[in-house]
Amino acid sequence: MSGGHPLTARQAGLLNCHVCGQLSRAPADGGFLRCPRCRAPLHMRKPASLATTWALVIAAAILYIPANLLPMMTTASLLGSQEDTIMSGVIFLWRSGSWPLAAVVFFASVMVPLLKIFALVYLAASAQRRSRRRRLQRTRLYRMVEFVGRWSMLDIYVITILVALVKFQGLAIIQAGPAAVAFGAVVVLTMFAAMSFDPRLIWDPAADAATDPQDSDHA
Repeated sequence: MSGGHPLTARQAGLLNCHVCGQLSRAPADGGFLRCPRCRAPLHMRKPASLATTWALVIAAAILYIPANLLPMMTTASLLGSQEDTIMSGVIFLWRSGSWPLAAVVFFASVMVPLLKIFALVYLAASAQRRSRRRRLQRTRLYRMVEFVGRWSMLDIYVITILVALVKFQGLAIIQAGPAAVAFGAVVVLTMFAAMSFDPRLIWDPAADAATDPQDSDHA
């Protein structure tokens, strides 16, 4: 405890294993260290965390555009063929009276990926600026981004079920469109971006300021 602020693991020279949670003493020479329990590599902070997060988020933002503009699936039957994007599917569900399902698809397939991209940009930018504002709120936002990542694949699941069902009944042929690949890439990239971001970077500026009185006036 120093100046009323609790001592952090980094200040105490301790490393936390990302796999098993074991705390280990950092080597004095700053060399490479493995967890004594599970042998996983140990780092004071995730290597190149912000650079990796930025690269993945930018790639996801670029792929988000074709994921929403290109056809998500193509349906071929005796009556002809039809290509549907995510929004055309939402509009069809809404007009056919299935507005709860339309709302779920719109939120999970359009809003969630977009909000995740904005949230990750905000987290990475604030950590890069070493902001000490709203640290608890940013930590909760990071946990939320990690939690909702797995639910963003709703469209891919729906297409898979439709393809299997329609082929089983022999009614038509449904194929995943190019947007399915882009959409899946967006989901995977945002999940990897959340994994690569080190949330401890949110709290580091406050801990550094506590040990450096000259920095206490900077936000």
